[in-house]
Amino acid sequence: MHWYTGNTVYDTVLTAAFAFAAFVIIGGFFGQSSYGRFSTTKLGLNLNPKFGWWLMEIPATVVFLVAYLSGPARFEPTSLVLAGIWALHYANRGWFFPLAIRQVPGKRSTFNISVVVMGMLVTSMHGYLNGALFSHDYFHQYGTGWLTDPRFLIGLAVYLCGFALLVNSESIVRNLRDKNNPGGSDGAEYRIPFGGGFRFVTSPAYLGEMTAWTGFAILTWALPGVAILLITAGNLIPRALGTHKWYQEKFVDYPTDRKALVPFLI
Repeated sequence: MHWYTGNTVYDTVLTAAFAFAAFVIIGGFFGQSSYGRFSTTKLGLNLNPKFGWWLMEIPATVVFLVAYLSGPARFEPTSLVLAGIWALHYANRGWFFPLAIRQVPGKRSTFNISVVVMGMLVTSMHGYLNGALFSHDYFHQYGTGWLTDPRFLIGLAVYLCGFALLVNSESIVRNLRDKNNPGGSDGAEYRIPFGGGFRFVTSPAYLGEMTAWTGFAILTWALPGVAILLITAGNLIPRALGTHKWYQEKFVDYPTDRKALVPFLI
């Protein structure tokens, strides 16, 4: 993996991304991002979760597209494959997932504006770094031979496993709330999920997300993939531990054999 591309803007944004990763990792020791069950009104305006998620993730689509289309290699086969993997991920994360959220009627807004602003910063950097990298191919590594390189093939396999776990876990949680009556007959906002990765851990979606970005870093073999993996892990590992503790405290019948994030270990 290489750092210096010779493009001042690109190299500066890449450095900023790693600096932000360090900020997120250190911040994870002091508290959770204010959304979902860990939301608070102390940090100002809260948004509707659907709108907040969509707004936070949209730069990953828009900025990526602008950066990608500016490059001379935008129609090369490998660049198109890499862009397709990106499109697959953000079709789910930026569009399907937020719009499919089933919110309990009457529930207060839980997506803090601070999370949206920070998230938009991350997805903007993330979108630019990868869009520009794929279509400019600064290090001349994305020829057609890259698609048969062991790093690409192994990374793709890891990515798809993580993505499948992510999507399946989100589907299980989403279906805990009836599409036509999200509050249910008992009015419960949260229920214990079962099946899929939930047989082993409390936060299989987080595990899937981190696994997917690990695969992405390998299949691209580039530092922007490492940066987003560090940012994701810095946010989700403390959140997974906090979520596990929250479920244990809220539900007396919570499965005692589940780990927080990594099966049989953590």
